[in-house]
Amino acid sequence: MSTGIGARVARKEDRRLLSGQARFVGDIKLPRQWEAAFVRSPIAHGRILKITKPVAFADRVFTVEDMDDVRPIRAESSLPTYNVSDQYVLAKDKVRFVGECIAICIAPTRAEAEDIAEQVQVEFDPLPPLVDAARARESDAPLVHEDWGNNLFLTTDFDSGLDEARANAAVVIEREYTTARQCMNPMEGKGTLAHWDEKAEQLVVHTSTQVPHLIRTGLSECLGLDQGSVRVIAPDVGGGFGYKCVLQPEEVSVSWVARKTGRPIRWTEDRREHLVAGANTRQHHYKITAYADDRGRILGLDAEVTVDIGAYSVWPFTACLEAAQAGGNLPGPYAFQHYRCKTYSVATNKPGLTPYRGVARPGVCFAMELTMDAIARAVGREPSEVRKDNLVQADQMPFTNVTKKFYDSGDYPESVVQAARSIGLEEFRARQAAARAQGKYLGIGFSTFTEQSAHGTKVFAAWGLPLVPGYEQAMVKITPSGSIEVRSGNHSFGQGLETTIAQVASEWLTVDIDRIKVTMGDTGLTPYSTGAYASRGMVMAGGAVSKAAEELAGRVKTHAAHLLQCSPEDIRLADGNAYAGEAHVSFADIARSWYLRPDLLPDDVNTAGLEVTEGYKPEIDTGVFTYATHAAIVEVDTGTGKVAIQDYVIFEDCGRRVNPLILEGQAYGGAAQGIGTALFEEVLYDANGQPLTSTLADYILPGPAELPHFRLDHAETLSPYTRHGIKGVGEGAAIAPSGAIVNAINDALRPFEVELNQIPATPERILSALLATDPAREAAE
Repeated sequence: MSTGIGARVARKEDRRLLSGQARFVGDIKLPRQWEAAFVRSPIAHGRILKITKPVAFADRVFTVEDMDDVRPIRAESSLPTYNVSDQYVLAKDKVRFVGECIAICIAPTRAEAEDIAEQVQVEFDPLPPLVDAARARESDAPLVHEDWGNNLFLTTDFDSGLDEARANAAVVIEREYTTARQCMNPMEGKGTLAHWDEKAEQLVVHTSTQVPHLIRTGLSECLGLDQGSVRVIAPDVGGGFGYKCVLQPEEVSVSWVARKTGRPIRWTEDRREHLVAGANTRQHHYKITAYADDRGRILGLDAEVTVDIGAYSVWPFTACLEAAQAGGNLPGPYAFQHYRCKTYSVATNKPGLTPYRGVARPGVCFAMELTMDAIARAVGREPSEVRKDNLVQADQMPFTNVTKKFYDSGDYPESVVQAARSIGLEEFRARQAAARAQGKYLGIGFSTFTEQSAHGTKVFAAWGLPLVPGYEQAMVKITPSGSIEVRSGNHSFGQGLETTIAQVASEWLTVDIDRIKVTMGDTGLTPYSTGAYASRGMVMAGGAVSKAAEELAGRVKTHAAHLLQCSPEDIRLADGNAYAGEAHVSFADIARSWYLRPDLLPDDVNTAGLEVTEGYKPEIDTGVFTYATHAAIVEVDTGTGKVAIQDYVIFEDCGRRVNPLILEGQAYGGAAQGIGTALFEEVLYDANGQPLTSTLADYILPGPAELPHFRLDHAETLSPYTRHGIKGVGEGAAIAPSGAIVNAINDALRPFEVELNQIPATPERILSALLATDPAREAAE
């Protein structure tokens, strides 16, 4: 049975993950290793007046004064209006959010280190905290960074002109939408173990990251080390979702202390640290005016987007990424030519914003899809029909939209047709009416989106980032025994990349993936890669492996042809053998001739051998676009505000499906996270900037009881610009659920003239909306 592209094979990595044999940062133990704990700020904003170390442990406590040779984390951008925030790895002079690191304490155990941390005394001069982005934009607001003169990391302005849209609009829709701040909550939090290797003369850092080569660059810049003196190893990583693709201050300070003390130092993040001090995400506010004709065709869109970035700009993706993505992606899959959008990236006294699965698109999809339903209600048409009319049509592909997004391939309206058919839209309307007659309120909602995946050099350069991805590299070789080794600087942190890139190699070399060993995530062993983010793994790493494996297959045929005394054109590869008619030699025979019996080879043999390193990026590097439509049926209990999801359908097109089994897992996991965004997850602060959701008793995650049985179907429109037609899919399913579910809630509550425009759509918010439209009900209660 083939284990190449398209095969539904189990994940290679699950053998160790499910048997407890995986090795995470927390499992590594080195001789003389100590543990670290951090003194963290108890206030959101204030000046540091004095830090007093406990006398008995003064040599085990380090502050920014000790680290005078460490540069701050500085995420530069070339974009106009951008303000730079220097984040010292331990707070210098001032703290800007609750949980900011002030001192690092070390001891033989984590408990002892925490005991020392409790004895460190810090005196503050409190300053007024900013917890609201709207307030932070006001001219008299306190300043998070005094040298800026305002609280704006960045403003952007896109304007293609709206006069024609205004003049011809039969319908004008004005709305405001709000999305909540969230935490990523990977199963494994951040973790770092650093030591100095005297033999290699290297700082060796085991860290839970998606981007080991990037982290090496960041560490070398902050610590003033040559990159050749830094080796970063990402062992097994228990989830990332974007949280682990930026340089963390803890990684820098742990590395510095390890070098300073000459002993291995480890820090592992606990859940409270993650919820309080870990980077946050997704806090957006939208003001939208949509102009449409009397059939609901959008003529133009006017938008203002405010993103609450927090205190610091993360490296390397900066504070620009979220708002820039929001402004560029708000039009989504819809074809209109008049668009204006102004974005504000605002500094507040909260942890910095990190890219999270979907990066801005869950927010823009929520805003756009609720706007589509509002237009449909205004013109009296079925929302799915209005969507189909507005989407880029199949015969328009490839299509460049109003913000210059280049949609490479697909049939967007067909995804709506298939989702509506699968969920039974026509039958549902009759069932909905019957349920309302019995006092039950059912609703149906749709959400359509595009996911820009594997965007490359031109896109990241346009965002003004300090580090721009280029060619992805991979190495493929045949070992002396005829098995295959693949090395990639990308990394697998739950998405199954070890398996899928092995399948790409198997496609060319016909060797079963059980005989293909994949090495990833070690800067000392793998070719350079900027890592795993932006749904780039299969397009970029898979493309590089494909290119290298194709070249290697050609070399195998040349060697086999000599051994079989025929032309390379006569050779075909199958089942790990090279055939010429009925005669064949195995890969082991071919490898033996190269490594162990070169006397069997001709004098003019290709000296490049059986090991190939290749670089790859797609023919276009503005990204390839996956798309999907999600549809949900919900029941809303108008007495409690509780939402039950009765049915949930996903119809997606991600190009060539390398492994359908893994693809389904990606879709289910992403949709589960999207349901968390829609109904449950919210980081809350009081007026003093104190986090109110610092445990999993307060920050609510969806579990099996809250999730529906997902139904999933696919189209397979190949991208004409990537190897094998592959598109990225890792983020997609997390983008659409909020739009589908809240549209379904609003559909259910239409008899009450209730419209929710904020997520999560909690029972409290639903009841408040119902009470606001029914004063008599409020008085009765």
